[in-house]
Amino acid sequence: MELVADQFMTLGLMFLLGLAADLLGRRTSLPRVTLLVLCGLVFGDSGLGWIVLQDYATFDVVGTMALVMVGFLLGGKLKPQSLRRHGRMVVQLSLGVVLTTVFCVAMVLGLAGYPWPLVLVLAGIATSTDPIATIDVIEASSIDRDFAQTLHAVVAIDDAWGLIAFSLLAAFAVGLEGAQGSWELLWLGAWEIVGAIMLGIALGVPMGLLSGRVQRGEPTLVEALGIIFLAGGLAMAIGVSYLLTSMVLGMVVAMVARHHRRAFHEIEHVEWPIMVLFFIMAGASLRLSDLLQVGWLGVGFVALRILGRWLGGLISLWGVERDVVVRGWAGLALLPQAGIALGTALLAAQYLPAYRDTIMAVAVAGTVFFELIGPPATALAVRRIAGRRANP
Repeated sequence: MELVADQFMTLGLMFLLGLAADLLGRRTSLPRVTLLVLCGLVFGDSGLGWIVLQDYATFDVVGTMALVMVGFLLGGKLKPQSLRRHGRMVVQLSLGVVLTTVFCVAMVLGLAGYPWPLVLVLAGIATSTDPIATIDVIEASSIDRDFAQTLHAVVAIDDAWGLIAFSLLAAFAVGLEGAQGSWELLWLGAWEIVGAIMLGIALGVPMGLLSGRVQRGEPTLVEALGIIFLAGGLAMAIGVSYLLTSMVLGMVVAMVARHHRRAFHEIEHVEWPIMVLFFIMAGASLRLSDLLQVGWLGVGFVALRILGRWLGGLISLWGVERDVVVRGWAGLALLPQAGIALGTALLAAQYLPAYRDTIMAVAVAGTVFFELIGPPATALAVRRIAGRRANP
């Protein structure tokens, strides 16, 4: 009973910290996500030690729950009319940011003398964006509706580009190292994307048709959570991206279930409490000491990822956006990075065991850094772009 009591007190503390972070975020310009991660750092193992994660599997479950809910809500906002309006900008910005990030990280670190297999997988890891943190900042700011819609769509598809880039780069790195598994990595990457799209469509069509039939026009929260978690579980069981699956699911439901919109509203009611737990647990699990163990390689990874994001927005929107200030800030809105980066790092470490410690150290240190400075950078970028749009 003592262990159960400790766990309940920890949950209560985390929810109260989430309430405090929400109130402080509303009264300041600090993003709630950064405040929650800082709370985790202060009260976790790196700080006061009040929040101790007894079982990291619980953190994985909470993180997956948050991602599938955010993915579902993201997909619901990718309506055909929105894609027609912002499609060119979305594709150019998302693809441009991924490609320039890969180029900057790979070329500079490679020319600096680091082993090319290591450099290539780090370049692939650098492409991922944290959709949860990015979307929370956008929703909390509500400043520039037009750019917010574009950023929603960019975040929804840039991780798909990132998965493709990582699969290709990791397969090439394994080939350079002379290890086995390069073709297996390519197959895994292709299946993770194509399989996720197929699964999302297969579940989304019947969900859209049947949703809201128990109570006429009013799908229940249980109904919505059931299909989302089922989609996430099936995605993990067959080895495809559960984030992409949930996004496709949300997009299909939005197009098929024209008789209501309640499936998305119901999920929004429970999304924030799950995100509170996720980000405080993320902060509690981080170790600031990891930042001191990566040396110049870690510093270079962080600096070059920022450079790649900035250049990606600046170059890719050349023919779409005339304002150079808007183009410069657009890529910096995509700095947050978290769980997806660690997932790809674990896969890379599995296929390149000689570089395992280095890959994980750089990925973890990058996660700590970008979870702290990424959300404020997104908030600042949204405000700057809104300011330029309001005063051209």
